[in-house]
Amino acid sequence: MSLLKNFRTPVLAAVMFISIALLAGCGGVSDAQYAELNALRDEVKSLEAQANTLKDQKAQLESDIQTINRKLAECNKQKEETKANLEKLPK
Repeated sequence: MSLLKNFRTPVLAAVMFISIALLAGCGGVSDAQYAELNALRDEVKSLEAQANTLKDQKAQLESDIQTINRKLAECNKQKEETKANLEKLPK
């Protein structure tokens, strides 16, 4: 979530600043200014999509880690059981 906020906040601030400057300007809004505003909006959408992709990857990695940790715990349990059984055997 912080990744999305890190990208989103500065871009949205820039869009708002440009929008306010355009609205307060004397000559109205030019086509170039509209194009710049649209480019910034597209950039925001792109960054949000990238942040969502990274969140999905993070969730998948966390799931993989949990699976590996469960397998490791099971291996350790079997190791301890085997060790205990070997100690029970006569020497």
